[in-house]
Amino acid sequence: MKAALAIVAALLAVAGNVPYLQQTWKGRVKPHPYTWLVGSIVSGTVLLGMLDKGAGIGSLPVAVSEAFTIVIFLFSLKFGFTKITRSDKLFLALALAGLIPWFVTKDPTLSVVVAVGVDLLSLVPTFRKSWKYPQTESPILFGSNVLRHILALASLQTYNVATTLHSIAMIISNTALVAVISRKKAR
Repeated sequence: MKAALAIVAALLAVAGNVPYLQQTWKGRVKPHPYTWLVGSIVSGTVLLGMLDKGAGIGSLPVAVSEAFTIVIFLFSLKFGFTKITRSDKLFLALALAGLIPWFVTKDPTLSVVVAVGVDLLSLVPTFRKSWKYPQTESPILFGSNVLRHILALASLQTYNVATTLHSIAMIISNTALVAVISRKKAR
């Protein structure tokens, strides 16, 4: 059962990300490059932490999502939003610094906590951009992320901070992004 949930969640990652990439390619969506770069560092940290802490098959959706996060980051370099701020650079530095606790303690839990905090903070540019320019984002990706993370939580082999925190944070933040994008687009 857990394997089936993980596979469905991974397929949701594909279903949510492929249209986002297509919309980016066509110029309808303009991803924020720093959000996606920080997201790829964070997802990589979370994925490795989950594997280290026994997430098992429940890490599959994160692995699939990480691959897309890297590709979207690469797309954002050509097709993305180009207004970069000092705070964007700060989020990148924090994401990289978040790896230090893991190297020091040999336990990924604190690094996952730092990474999730940085991930949430790194969404600020996307929230800011979505508030000002809602037409530059698609609620489909973020909505599918909510469902994907719910299924990912249910597919975990082990439940602890390192394996659950990221999905819980993403359910909350992606729900908020869908609300912002949808509300602003409706106006």
